[in-house]
Amino acid sequence: MILVALISTLVLGGLLAMLLEKWVTGSAKWVGLVASLLTMSLAGSLWIQYTGIDASTVSNGVFMVFKKPWIPEFGIEFHLEVDGLGLVMVMLTGFLGLVAVLISWSQVKHKEGFYYLNLLWTLAGIMGVFLAFDLFLFYLFWEVMLVPMYFLISIWGSANRIYAAYKFFIYTQIGGLLMLVALLGLYFLNGSSTGVYSFNYWDLIKTVLTTEQSMWLMWGFLIAFLIKLPVLPLHNWLPDAHGEAPTAGSVILAGLLLKTGAYGILRFVVPFFPDASQSIAMPAMILGVCGILYGAKLAFAQTDMKRLVAYTSVSHMGFVIIGIFAFNQLAWQGVIMQLVAHGLSTGALFVLAGILYQRTGTRDIRKYGGLWATVPRMGVAGLILVLASLGLPGLANFVAEFMTLAGTFTTTPIIAIAAAIGLIAAAVYSLRIMQKVFYGQDTASEKISDLSSMETLTIATVVFLLIYLGLNPGPITRTVEPSIKQLISQVETPDKGGFSYRTQVNNKSSSNGKH
Repeated sequence: MILVALISTLVLGGLLAMLLEKWVTGSAKWVGLVASLLTMSLAGSLWIQYTGIDASTVSNGVFMVFKKPWIPEFGIEFHLEVDGLGLVMVMLTGFLGLVAVLISWSQVKHKEGFYYLNLLWTLAGIMGVFLAFDLFLFYLFWEVMLVPMYFLISIWGSANRIYAAYKFFIYTQIGGLLMLVALLGLYFLNGSSTGVYSFNYWDLIKTVLTTEQSMWLMWGFLIAFLIKLPVLPLHNWLPDAHGEAPTAGSVILAGLLLKTGAYGILRFVVPFFPDASQSIAMPAMILGVCGILYGAKLAFAQTDMKRLVAYTSVSHMGFVIIGIFAFNQLAWQGVIMQLVAHGLSTGALFVLAGILYQRTGTRDIRKYGGLWATVPRMGVAGLILVLASLGLPGLANFVAEFMTLAGTFTTTPIIAIAAAIGLIAAAVYSLRIMQKVFYGQDTASEKISDLSSMETLTIATVVFLLIYLGLNPGPITRTVEPSIKQLISQVETPDKGGFSYRTQVNNKSSSNGKH
């Protein structure tokens, strides 16, 4: 029941926050805090349980399952599972959900009950995406996280919030509908060949498809996930949504919603359609490199603090794409480290941007300048976060990018070399943030206050995690290793068509003595 509680705590917490706010003003934030703390505690208990077992002894790498019939006549179950990959994403969701609630504490002043309802329900949808192993249930949670995020942007966002909310909704809804069509196609093809109609993950992964069927169905899933990630040229919704969303909305968008796209590719696209996904590996990695460089270029050109950080996300997600389509364990471990490191560092940068906007009333970095002398704690936090963003050794982002590039180099060296140029570009746009905001001449018309105790604690916790995982990435890499091995074994299954691309690479590496 702990898997159910991870979702139901957030759903019920959202309802309770909205209802109590009608009778007791200011109660919604406390309900939100309690719900997010309970969720984080449940996620932590899962982590403790997982570290206490031998993951190699559990079936399919899954160590906890909840499954009950829901709509049996259509083969739909309320089916939740968690393995190492899902557990890391659940922990990230619990932590950043708590950060989002804390940063909303002093920034949200109207319609608080409805705000916390949407915030907690968005988190519930994300949590469900990482836990659902029934594809109908997965799609349901995929849509659940869309609607409340639309309200968060359109009601509590900045001046151009309606446009940004519509753009976000249209892009992600188109992707969701394509995924629904592909999902139903997979469901009926599996049912017609086996005689049993089921949305169960482990049933559908065994579906025997022709090359043409596999390619068409893969694109239905893949486009939805690429939009959410997002990947060039499907990224256009992201800067507007980030720029106009409230601070907590930006934290959830950058830290969690983008990660559902990468998770979907790893969990569904690669193991369900191994040959089709391998056939587009090179174009996908080229798109990833283009995204790294294009995102970095546009990030450097921005004067709006939040749009600048948003474009850094486009750049960083390019590393995720090249790592996924490198098809090896080291690169995939690097991808998951990148999801965690990016979620922490970019989420905290959005927190910092929101604090600056709240203090100064502007997001234009040209109007900041010389803030270090006035707000030294904010300056130290900003320095560490931008160093994490550019991949400084000793911080989690460096480990993630190093593993991703090292894994990619074993398959396609030219892609790894081209992507490495993005690290130089990251240094340029990251250090520009420090130069424009905290260094130079103080241009502010009035002094602003430094980080409060709660803001300091929140950002300091993120900084600690970035340093800890940068020096000791083992807790993440060891946790996801069984899941990654399981995913690779699914891709290598002979009746799925082979894993021919990786087989050729491994044979070449072995013959050179460099495997």
